[in-house]
Amino acid sequence: MKLGRLNHVGVATPSIDASVALYRDVLGATAIGEPFDLPAQGVKVCFVDTPNTQIELIEPLGEGSPIHGFLAKNPAGGQHHLCYEVPDIHEAKARFEAKGARLLGAPRTGAHGTPIFFVHPKDMGGVLTEIMETPRDGH
Repeated sequence: MKLGRLNHVGVATPSIDASVALYRDVLGATAIGEPFDLPAQGVKVCFVDTPNTQIELIEPLGEGSPIHGFLAKNPAGGQHHLCYEVPDIHEAKARFEAKGARLLGAPRTGAHGTPIFFVHPKDMGGVLTEIMETPRDGH
């Protein structure tokens, strides 16, 4: 396994609507997806396309959302995680575990509809890291 393409940067926000306005009106983003709920992960998400990656806007969905803790420490929101692509989620999981990295839960289906897992920030230089399986052709 080698480091794959940066798929997206996750940005926690107390309001997807306000963040969409920022990306559209200040940064000039034109390719903004429709927000959708991911109840299994306790979040609402919206993807903003950029020329070389995506920004995943993440808003808490309900009181049990894992994003609440992040927003308690960062009320205005901010960078939450980086997501890298891999061709095989199980191979990646085995490699991270063999290197002693702590995974945050088992692989599950992420916002793109593909398998993902997260690696603890303490094992990734302070950065919460998402690993996402992508089709073998990378798209």
